[in-house]
Amino acid sequence: MELPSWASYAAAWLATLALVFLSRHQLRRRSQVHLPPGPKPWPIIGNLNLIGQLPHRSIHALSQKYGPIMHLRFGSFPVVVGSSVEMAKAILKTYDVTFASRPKIAAGKYTAYNHSNITWSPYGPYWRQARRMCLMELFSTKRLESYEYIRKEETNALLRGLYESSNKLVTLKDHLSTVSLNVISRMVLGKKYTDESEDSIVSPEEFKKMLDELFLLSGVLNIGDSMPWIDFLDLQGYIKRMKALNKKFDRFLEHVLDEHIERRKGVKGHAANDMVDVLLQLAEDPTLDVKLQRHGIKAFTQDLIAGGTESSAVTVEWAISELLRKPEIFNKATEELDRVIGRERWVEENDIVNLPYIEAIIKETMRLHPVAPMLVPRLSREDCKIGGYDILKGTRVLVNVWTIGRDPAIWENPDEFFPERFIGKAIDVKGHDFELLPFGAGRRMCPGYSLGLKVIQTSLANLLHGFTWKLPGDMKKEDLDMEEIFGLSTPRKIPLVTVVEPRLPPHVYSP
Repeated sequence: MELPSWASYAAAWLATLALVFLSRHQLRRRSQVHLPPGPKPWPIIGNLNLIGQLPHRSIHALSQKYGPIMHLRFGSFPVVVGSSVEMAKAILKTYDVTFASRPKIAAGKYTAYNHSNITWSPYGPYWRQARRMCLMELFSTKRLESYEYIRKEETNALLRGLYESSNKLVTLKDHLSTVSLNVISRMVLGKKYTDESEDSIVSPEEFKKMLDELFLLSGVLNIGDSMPWIDFLDLQGYIKRMKALNKKFDRFLEHVLDEHIERRKGVKGHAANDMVDVLLQLAEDPTLDVKLQRHGIKAFTQDLIAGGTESSAVTVEWAISELLRKPEIFNKATEELDRVIGRERWVEENDIVNLPYIEAIIKETMRLHPVAPMLVPRLSREDCKIGGYDILKGTRVLVNVWTIGRDPAIWENPDEFFPERFIGKAIDVKGHDFELLPFGAGRRMCPGYSLGLKVIQTSLANLLHGFTWKLPGDMKKEDLDMEEIFGLSTPRKIPLVTVVEPRLPPHVYSP
């Protein structure tokens, strides 16, 4: 039944008065604290009008004006951005516990089983338990070593597939996503659930599209997250897409869990063959601080698949893109590979320590093209001071590693792809060197970074070792499009299409 006109007017006036009261309260509070500098916010929308389609670039431009620590307003919520090594260290190390939580936004609610996964769960007993499970069980050194044969088999399959596509046009991301997905599927799920078969629950192409959609929707600037009173309108259509995506993933994950549970029935002392088995065993552990429910297992499983697939494929595609523009770097890389590995075998994981130039190429790629350019947002759990400025409880906190990677105070010629800058330097990507943070740092650092790094290193090394890469047709290196799209990850806007030619003897490519 429609409201009578007088009630509509009353509701509108009450809403207006509430907004005015809230705005005055916020202004009074702002006048009592020393906030970081930043642009003056508009009423209601705050500074959202200043954020374009690539938020990390918009915020980078603002930080050039307002400094390494900056205060913004996204609708109703205060946002603080750190854009320097000093600010990153303060946020991710000095005040790590203060900023260890996550804001509750639509992506966590609708795509992560109501913030039940590792990425979006708020700081507390549940998240601490999840982190212990990752460090002690899922990503332990022993477990990752036990899966090395899987990574080797799938990398070899990638190389054979490219060899069969020699001198043809190759969309690199398709091959990279396939090998990443196969590695993660076998490690996490126990088999390739996306194989083309009659009983397949989802096709490989559909699953890749689901993962692309997940990363896009997890990083979008959803208006309802900043202005909750209009969230129900779903003005951009993101909530509808999130719900549809969740249904697809849930159907797939229910199938996976049912198969694993059925396989474990009646088998006393069933050995854990994959990470889902490990999660199911942990769910039965009566000593857990917080009982692991079925939706939690699904949330963790989805997190493991997505995180392990996207970071490696995106990083390797950007690396090859940069090398196509700098053939002299490709020549230096292949010289090192031929000298250290020889031309009669492929690169293995334990070879990487002897390939410093390959490692430098990977670090330089992660500097210029971090997978998560602003890391996943954090939430201030209490008031604190950073650099003499007040950061209030409830503030959303971003670290713009994209800006840090282009800071001329740290990097000479920061916009140039120059791997040599890392040769002889002790800068690593493991969260201790704050000038290079592709996986974050502190408590909320990506728990699977060691796995992602292994896949990136061996994939790229073997792609450079086994093939010469060329742009198609008469295309010049200056014409290669290097635009990106923004989500929780930042892949190329236009997938890279190349031509590959074998550079090793034919028998090396044989199974």
